[in-house]
Amino acid sequence: MTDGNLTHTDANGRASMVDVGDKDVSDRRAVAEGFVRISADLARAIRENTVMKGDVLSVARIAGIMGAKRTSDLIPLCHPLPIEHAVVDLELLDDRVRIVASVRTRGRTGVEMEALTAVSVCALTIYDMGKSVDRTMTIEGIRLLEKRGGRSGTYRATSP
Repeated sequence: MTDGNLTHTDANGRASMVDVGDKDVSDRRAVAEGFVRISADLARAIRENTVMKGDVLSVARIAGIMGAKRTSDLIPLCHPLPIEHAVVDLELLDDRVRIVASVRTRGRTGVEMEALTAVSVCALTIYDMGKSVDRTMTIEGIRLLEKRGGRSGTYRATSP
């Protein structure tokens, strides 16, 4: 809320996209993370590249980048942004996959939703590709780690 008013509603209380036309253009960056908890069998299959649907981590990385680019198509009221750079890093641990997405643009609004969407789509892709081996997977801990740029400045998450 800003000044006691909801930012995404009009004078009649209806959902409305925020007008960012008067905001300054600045460098914007956001980093998000999430985890997919997996079984030892799935971790081994990913490591050995024996999952029937293919190379899980490579496909999930591409899906995450695509998710960042399509955020405004998925999340109502998000502005379409010219994504200048999106990186999705995956780390296969014994019992989970850690996903970190970093998105950058130069614009009037931030890319937090794009980074969070990249992590979410990446996690869902891991689930889809690995479900033949492990139906007990859980997607956990999706959160914003850092954002830079804009009027509100820099935000860094504290340790969970």
